[in-house]
Amino acid sequence: MACSVCEDQVSWTTLELESRGPVAWVWMNLPERHNAFNETLIAELTGLLQSLDTDTSVRAIVLAGRGKSFSAGADLNWMKRQGQASTEENLADAQRLAELFRTVSECTKPTIARVHGAAMGGGMGIASACDICVASTNAIFATSEVRLGLAPGVISPYVVRAIGERQAYRYFQTAERISAARAREIGLAHEVAELDLLDDLVETTIESLLDGGPLAQAASTALIRLVANRPVTAGLTDDCACFIAALRSSPEAQEGLSAFLEKRAPTWKGR
Repeated sequence: MACSVCEDQVSWTTLELESRGPVAWVWMNLPERHNAFNETLIAELTGLLQSLDTDTSVRAIVLAGRGKSFSAGADLNWMKRQGQASTEENLADAQRLAELFRTVSECTKPTIARVHGAAMGGGMGIASACDICVASTNAIFATSEVRLGLAPGVISPYVVRAIGERQAYRYFQTAERISAARAREIGLAHEVAELDLLDDLVETTIESLLDGGPLAQAASTALIRLVANRPVTAGLTDDCACFIAALRSSPEAQEGLSAFLEKRAPTWKGR
């Protein structure tokens, strides 16, 4: 079943939307600029992801880039314009960029970053904000902002969550390039494959996702946000008990348990 957003045939200046059954592939499509962020890409990508998140026919979202790079980060002409803007305009622009990363991070559908080539600055931020990151062996990551006299402001919550505070102290300050192998070592990339096998790796990941209940997956990511970085207290364990108790009585959980006991596939499998 194709996603309804895909069927709307909306045209974008900076994006390409591809429907592969219940999976929406969102391609950043500025190859000549290495998919660098500007005002238009930020607005279009935020709006599209919000629409896909409410589309009940979409089970997962893949974020990818056309051309040689995933995303080289910020378009320097855009950054220069913002540097010359008023304080109010600069803040509003930064808030729009922050909304993009929060939209990716809080999406209730599983999100997969398909990373090849350069993923610099905001590109690394997108990869970090997605639930899952798979990378080709030629992928290169960096928080390169300090080399422009800046800091990785709006991407910092997601990068620190992905690689940890200790690694962030190093890479935020050195802006060193991080290879795909190193990205996997520090927790940024979940899996790495040769470029010609990257889509196969993405499809394998999608197959696993489609085996799970969609509402359960949304609940699972909400559960992570509930428990992450909290001490194990009576309050936390009570919250977790209430969480699972509510899920047990849901129609999806009843279908999943019935399917398991009856040795059949649940109704959501593969859809």
